[in-house]
Amino acid sequence: MDAEPGLSEQYRTASPWPLFVALGIPISELGILFGLFPLAVGGLLLFGGSVAGLATESSYARTPWRALFAVSVPLFALGAAFMYTAIDLPDRGLAIVAAGVILVAAGLAGTLFTPDGEPAY
Repeated sequence: MDAEPGLSEQYRTASPWPLFVALGIPISELGILFGLFPLAVGGLLLFGGSVAGLATESSYARTPWRALFAVSVPLFALGAAFMYTAIDLPDRGLAIVAAGVILVAAGLAGTLFTPDGEPAY
């Protein structure tokens, strides 16, 4: 008799990414709301990296590096909106754009310095 019916080695365990997505959003919002530059950038990096990991794990992206580029595009648009529209919050917009730049740099570094083969996970 099976001690744990319905469980098999072929099924994956639970994903850790939704927790980090859920933490990245309020951390970045607190940083943006109160004008705390490092907190806003760190929360957006946590959010962007987690979304890229989630897209890779669910097979929407083959590697997380291009997903980082895709996550950075809305960050650039939001940061530009904060800086150059009637919202007029340039410090907060700069934090959002800085997170987008770091995500692009991480995606570029990952694309250039990882082997071209399939991921080993």
